[in-house]
Amino acid sequence: MKKFILPALAVLAAVAAPMSATAHRGWLMPSSTVLSGDSAWVAFDAGASNGVFIADHAPLRLSPQTLSITAPDGSAGAAANLMQGAYRTTFDVEINKPGTWKIANGSAGMNATWTLNGEQGRWRGPAAEMAANIPAGATDVVSAFSASRLETFVTLGEPTTSVFTPTGVGIEMVPVTHPNDLVAGEAGTFQFLKDGQPYANADVIVARGGLQYRDNPEEIAAKTDADGKVSITWPEAGLYWMNTAWRDPSAPAGGGRNGPPVASAQYTAVLQVLP
Repeated sequence: MKKFILPALAVLAAVAAPMSATAHRGWLMPSSTVLSGDSAWVAFDAGASNGVFIADHAPLRLSPQTLSITAPDGSAGAAANLMQGAYRTTFDVEINKPGTWKIANGSAGMNATWTLNGEQGRWRGPAAEMAANIPAGATDVVSAFSASRLETFVTLGEPTTSVFTPTGVGIEMVPVTHPNDLVAGEAGTFQFLKDGQPYANADVIVARGGLQYRDNPEEIAAKTDADGKVSITWPEAGLYWMNTAWRDPSAPAGGGRNGPPVASAQYTAVLQVLP
C-alpha cells in the first residue's frame, strides 16, 4: 500500500475565511476515534457542505502542505489512499502508536493587495516572504494575516495530551475534557486561545451530525468565559462539529476573497461523543 509522509502544520500560502452560520462548513470525519490493540486503520472523509458530514457540495482540498497527521510522540504520521472525489476527499491512516493522534488541515499566512500601473495585484503566502513579493513602486498596499484550523483526534489505548500543545498562532483549542472522552449527557469543557491568549467572549457553534433527514438543525450556541473556556453538554451520542471564528472588527465590509484582505482566524473540531 503506497504511503506518503505529511509534515506538521506550518505557515502556508492558502488562507481561508471564517465560516459563518450560513456558509458551507468544512469537516474532517473519522470512522473511529477510540481504538484498542497494537494498531488499527482509520478512514477519513473530508468535505464542505451546509449540513455537516453530508457529502453533497464539495470535497475538501487536501495537500501535503495543509494536511498534518501528528502522532503522540510528535512524529509525522502517514496518509494512505488519498483520493479526491466529486463531493468528498478520502484517505486512511494507520494508528500504530499508543496515545492520542491529531489529524488536521490548516493554513496560516499573509494576504496582500496593491495597485501598480493602474492594475491591482494580489499575493498570498508566508509572512516572511511578503515583502519580497510586493513589486517596487506598488501603491495602496493592504495586507492582513489569516489562520485556519480543522482538527479531529483519535486515541489508541490510553488518552494522552502531547498533541494539544499550542503554537500561539491563530485560534487553538486546549481541552479540559479530553476530546476522546466525551459521553452523552455529560459536559465537555474546552479552552480556546487566540494567538496564545484566552479567547474570551467568543461565539461557539456546535452542530450534530446525522440530521440529513430532519428539519431541526439542533445546533448549540455558546460563548467562552473570561478564560476562553466553554462547556457543552452533549444531548446524545454521535459526531459533532464545533467551530469558533474571529475577524478584525476594523476590517472593511466586503473584504476577503473579492475585496481587501482582512485579518481573520477560525478553528473547527470534529468530535465523537460516546453513549
